[in-house]
Amino acid sequence: MPDAATFSVFLDSRRIAHGDLLAAARAAVAAHPQSALVFDDASGNRVEFDVRLGVEGALAAYRDQHAPTRQGRGRPRLGVTPREVTLLPRHWDWLARRRGGASAALRRLVEDAIRADDPADRLRLARETVYRVMSVLAGDLPDFEAASRALFAGRQAEFSACIAAWPADIRGYLVELMSRRALNPFAPTESSASEETSLG
Repeated sequence: MPDAATFSVFLDSRRIAHGDLLAAARAAVAAHPQSALVFDDASGNRVEFDVRLGVEGALAAYRDQHAPTRQGRGRPRLGVTPREVTLLPRHWDWLARRRGGASAALRRLVEDAIRADDPADRLRLARETVYRVMSVLAGDLPDFEAASRALFAGRQAEFSACIAAWPADIRGYLVELMSRRALNPFAPTESSASEETSLG
């Protein structure tokens, strides 16, 4: 887990903690036996702790469960881990002729693809991130379906109107997620220029 990763912890409709993984684990354990919901702020994914183990035990179990598998050869000190890749023979032949061999060539290709990431893909991922949180925290709230449609259609004013009556902490967290430059589901892109015009 990257050092810069942050997490938000909710109990019912209140955000009771925000911070690093340790702060999230402490809040989740302190809330027990009530069930706290922990979210990774970057992805919107749920984070599950075994709160019965206490803070240190819950953290250790979580890290063990999410540790990258290292098998065979690799360069673990550099963060390089081996995984199986299936390609056709001509692909392997082409990779073998690249500078540094197949592994180095594949890493360069992936880095180039990351830098040239399609804005439409980023927009889709941003909307999915916000929706993941919404579906857990607000799935039973009024206008959830309308808010979801507005989110995926890129209609910011309509989305804001739909969530206006939701609990303040939920509404604030969604706005916070959307304020992240890389995760703004309403950010204009070349493929959504018409949306930008319609949003004003």
